[in-house]
Amino acid sequence: MTDKQKAVAYWKENLKYLVILLTIWFLVSYGAGIVFKDALNTIRLGGFKLGFWFAQQGSIYVFVILIFVYVRLMNKLDKKYGYDE
Repeated sequence: MTDKQKAVAYWKENLKYLVILLTIWFLVSYGAGIVFKDALNTIRLGGFKLGFWFAQQGSIYVFVILIFVYVRLMNKLDKKYGYDE
């Protein structure tokens, strides 16, 4: 595999990871916080309605977790294509 082919494959896989993780973030922040808020508000978490919790804090927690997942995935991807140090 040439360097150019390796770089293209690396970038393609990186974009796949980005699309998946950003989709998860969108579904949690927009879906759980806005669209499905009424259905989730029937459930309580720590005394608060679950829809409210996702809108206020849950989407932030999920975003931070997704950052760590992305770092782990990128470290594995770097090793796979030989871009690690």
